[in-house]
Amino acid sequence: MPQHLPPQTGAATVRSRVRIPLTFPDGYRADAEVFTFHGLADGAEHLALALGEVPEGGTPLVRLHSECLTGDVFGSDRCDCGPQLRESVELISGAGGYLLYLRQEGRGIGLYNKLDAYALQDSGLDTYDANTALGLPEDARDYTAAAQMLGALGVTGVELLSNNPDKAAQLTGLGITVHDRVPTGVHLSASNVHYLRAKVERTGHSIELPRLVG
Repeated sequence: MPQHLPPQTGAATVRSRVRIPLTFPDGYRADAEVFTFHGLADGAEHLALALGEVPEGGTPLVRLHSECLTGDVFGSDRCDCGPQLRESVELISGAGGYLLYLRQEGRGIGLYNKLDAYALQDSGLDTYDANTALGLPEDARDYTAAAQMLGALGVTGVELLSNNPDKAAQLTGLGITVHDRVPTGVHLSASNVHYLRAKVERTGHSIELPRLVG
C-alpha cells in the first residue's frame, strides 16, 4: 500500500519509476520515464513523466497538465487540453524536462461537476460562471503536490510551459523558481472559442486571440 506522509511535512519521495513508450493518434512517438510518489499533500495519484534530456547546466521545461478525460482521452473539442498534452510531450521531449499529469479534472471540481458545468455553458454561461453557478470555485486547483513532485525529482527551477499565470505564481510561492513562462500554441476550434476567450479575459491566460478578444 502507498504510504503518505503527513501533509504538513511538505515532503514527498519517489515511490516507483517505469519506462513507457508513448504513441499518439497522429503517430508521434516518445519515450517517457514515469514516476509515482509517496507523501503528496492531497493524497492523489499524480504522475511525472520525464521526457528527453536536460542539457548539462540547463533548466528543465516543465508542464503542469491537469487531467481532462474528455479532452485527453476522447478528443473533445470543447477545450484545448488534448492538443496541449500532445504538444507538450513533443516540446518537452525536445528540450528535456517533465510533464506533471495532475489528477485535477475540471480545474479541480471533478468529472461529473465538469459535465454539469458544460450543460450550464450550453445555456450561455462561461466556464467560470458555470462553476460558480454550481456553488463551486472558478478554479479549485492547488499546486502544492506539483511542487512536492518537483522537489522529489531534485528540481528547484523550471521553464514553465503554460499560458496560466496562476501556475507560475503558485509554484513561486511554493519555493520553485520559475525562470520563464513559455506559452503553448493556440489550439482553436469552433467549439472552444468561448472557452479560450474566457480564459484570456477572466484569468489572464497568455493565449493570442486578437481577433476574438476585444
